[in-house]
Amino acid sequence: MFYKTITTLFLSLAATAGVSSLIAFACGSGANDPAASPDTTVPAAETIKSENAFPKLTFSQPVEFTHAGDGSNRVFVVEQAGTIRVFDNNVQTASASTYLDIKSKVASGGEMGLLGLAFHPKFEQNGYFFVNYTKNNPRETVISRFKAASAGANTVDPATETVLFKFEQPYSNHNGGKILFGPDGFLYIATGDGGSGGDPQNNGQNTDSYLGKVLRIDVNATDKGNYGIPKDNPFAAGGSGKLAEVYAYGLRNPWRISFDEQGRLWAGDVGQNKIEEVDIIQKGGNYGWRLKEGRSDYNNNGSNTAVIEPIWQYSHDNGDVSITGGAVYRGSANASLKGKYIYADYASGRVWALTADNTPTGGKATNQLLVNRAGAISAFGEDAKNELYLCNHGEGRILRLSSN
Repeated sequence: MFYKTITTLFLSLAATAGVSSLIAFACGSGANDPAASPDTTVPAAETIKSENAFPKLTFSQPVEFTHAGDGSNRVFVVEQAGTIRVFDNNVQTASASTYLDIKSKVASGGEMGLLGLAFHPKFEQNGYFFVNYTKNNPRETVISRFKAASAGANTVDPATETVLFKFEQPYSNHNGGKILFGPDGFLYIATGDGGSGGDPQNNGQNTDSYLGKVLRIDVNATDKGNYGIPKDNPFAAGGSGKLAEVYAYGLRNPWRISFDEQGRLWAGDVGQNKIEEVDIIQKGGNYGWRLKEGRSDYNNNGSNTAVIEPIWQYSHDNGDVSITGGAVYRGSANASLKGKYIYADYASGRVWALTADNTPTGGKATNQLLVNRAGAISAFGEDAKNELYLCNHGEGRILRLSSN
């Protein structure tokens, strides 16, 4: 996501969507005009609508929806201020209890807060889950682990925290936030470029910085203290100017990332002034920021550095200014969406379905508009049956898509 020097456009969009300061909006100025994009959006095959999945529940600024993979039918919602709520995955559910409360540890507001949650693949056995949050004094991102007393516990003691690692955040915006386990069992961490506008420290291209990256670590190893480095990480051997945790780089603010059934890692990378993009992340890949914004030069200065272009991009011309990365749909409730990457724009509230080739890099993609105004969508998540949910940040509701 998010925070931005507020312009007249943003105020109009935010007022319409019912949001205030949280938005994955562009920062700074000075980008070159983008080249004409070949990307086009086509009509949807059938009418899709968004609806309230849990009409008796509301949340405070939800930024994540997930499940523990424990067969319990519970789902979890992360609230930005520093709480995790848990409840039964039932449309009639009328209450959600507090699973974890770490508001005293978290600095929230704007783009800061409790931003990510991932349950260990063996949560039923070890009770471990992991979070990504920001703190102040000093301002840092914290990646840490908590332990539930049992897999079925409905509350967790904040004192069980074990910090894996921390890194400095020079500004309050562009913190990334998503963490998730890949099919390889390793933990992936999406980080923003550190904030301000235009990546003034060039963190995205700096492989000696944690910022503007997708990181990958082994939470079951201890060679780095409370975690380890996968042996096939691009810079696993370390060395001058290369962090062993880096998996991919050159990203501006990949607020949300997800894996599909093929094991491809998708990212919605929030743009600067003109372009939002969808990337398929490859190990060791350089995604161009700040040399490029999408497929267009940004602060290139004649560089011929090889970068991986986005599989899809869209401009800010129609009020779509802040991509929220989604997930490839693999549920059964909406057959027409099967295999499509569902994503949204936080500011405009539009939700789309992107269809890509079944290749490692996605090939040429086509796009469909599904919902014209779903609200300020901060995140997508799945339940144990792979059904997809949308977090409406402004209204505090969890939505789902359905066919009329």
